[in-house]
Amino acid sequence: MRFLQTILKLSLKLSSKSYQDLSRLIHAKDILGFLFITVQAWLYYSKLQFSIVRKILVLYIILLVFQMDMLYMNCVCILKACFKQINDSLANLRELVKNGEPYLLSDTYHGRRNPFLLMEIIALKKQHLAISDTVRMLKMVFSLQLLTTTVMTFIQITFNLYFYLVRVKEGVSVSNLERQTYYEYFITSVTYYFTKIVLIVWACETGKNQAMEIGSTIHNVFNSSSNKQIKYELQLFSLQLLHCKNIFSAKGLTVDATLLTAIVGGITTYLLILIQFLVMSHSCDGKLLINLTDII
Repeated sequence: MRFLQTILKLSLKLSSKSYQDLSRLIHAKDILGFLFITVQAWLYYSKLQFSIVRKILVLYIILLVFQMDMLYMNCVCILKACFKQINDSLANLRELVKNGEPYLLSDTYHGRRNPFLLMEIIALKKQHLAISDTVRMLKMVFSLQLLTTTVMTFIQITFNLYFYLVRVKEGVSVSNLERQTYYEYFITSVTYYFTKIVLIVWACETGKNQAMEIGSTIHNVFNSSSNKQIKYELQLFSLQLLHCKNIFSAKGLTVDATLLTAIVGGITTYLLILIQFLVMSHSCDGKLLINLTDII
């Protein structure tokens, strides 16, 4: 609850346009995902001979996991918008520093203008520190949840694809209604898990890139300024960035595009291994059948 309150305070500083864009993304994603899971679960469990209590419990667990994963992604998107706001503010400061003012203006005006820029940089530095602390809180709160989601995604996609390929290759006609119904939803299950992990990785990757872009913007402002006080505050801001590793991870597992590549590569590798074991088992069964025929 403290983490959600912190996220709420940070989101209040966002502009109305950023807030509306985030609202559209969050609501569209959550509503479509909720409807997809509900319809799929209703079509799937309506054919199974389960009790009503068991069906409701399983549906509740599935929706709970989905909402927790989407809550994590929503928090990452909010933090990404906060980083973008800092980056945009620094870019505006760079334009002010770069364009400068006409030399006809009095020194009094310049004396008033520099403290304003200094105050703005100090405020952005404090805001960045607060966002970085929130990123650390996010890791602590959602680490176990995110790690479990990654492992379950890997397992579900790997074995669902394997069993589906086995069914397609052998053309097995399954009489058991429960198992036959399970076979019918292989592709939808794989699509759901893969889409969810892609969305989470996309949010974390873009959020990390937005946080790293602040460093480039600070150096651009530093190179455009000639005021010593402004340069000093920008140096302090740059040192703060070096100490704040704003990456999204879970128990040492960094969530970025590299993770998605590793998941796809791992699924492909283990899928090929399982298929090789399947082919070897069929060849062994064939040799055993030939030997038994010769003995008879």
